[in-house]
Amino acid sequence: MPTPAPLLKLVNVTRRYDSSANAAALTVLNDVSLEVARGESLAIVGPSGSGKSTLLHIIGTLDRPTSGSVALDGQDLIALDDQRLAAVRNRQIGFVFQSHYLLPQCTVLENVLVPTLASAEAAVRDRAGERAERLLKRVGLGERKSHRPGELSGGERQRVAVVRALINQPHLLLADEPTGSLDHTSARQLGQLLLELNREEGVTLIVVTHALELARRMGRVLELRDGGLVPAAGGQHL
Repeated sequence: MPTPAPLLKLVNVTRRYDSSANAAALTVLNDVSLEVARGESLAIVGPSGSGKSTLLHIIGTLDRPTSGSVALDGQDLIALDDQRLAAVRNRQIGFVFQSHYLLPQCTVLENVLVPTLASAEAAVRDRAGERAERLLKRVGLGERKSHRPGELSGGERQRVAVVRALINQPHLLLADEPTGSLDHTSARQLGQLLLELNREEGVTLIVVTHALELARRMGRVLELRDGGLVPAAGGQHL
């Protein structure tokens, strides 16, 4: 039986930032190649400034590489114009950041539904409403759907951000330091939730984190070091 094609494939990705005339260009990512299977959970670790967020932004089409290729579900992302990339981000990729970026004037339910507003189809929006309520109940916030972000704890706000990231049923969920602003208990609970949703929703999960406890729980751990990706020391037992 042939090996299934990876959901995500990076080949020889380099990201270089031009500097002033008196300084050399800064190479953050150097010839990075990576394959991520459908449904996999992957942690990327490394010191501050090593390029973890840059790599995640390139995967999520928020940034473009200087050279190399990025393919999602067999589609060459580098070949797409900005409008088509925006459609890919909205439909196929979900994002969770260290800051939740919830709209303070909107309710929990309204925040979750923001990514669905790009759809012109009323039926799609109706189904999204049902999905939003189901997911909010799944993460323990069904009774909080009419509250505003200021009425929630930090952990609750991040759970809302996770539901918002999943509302359009993306193939890929990218989490950039998702537990960085949480206390230990909330961070552990959020990490567990991400892994449970990874399995239940069938969404591929990539987490960039400094939290080794969170990284150890992923199916695979890679370290970004000197611009390249290598297996983390100790592998899954980091």
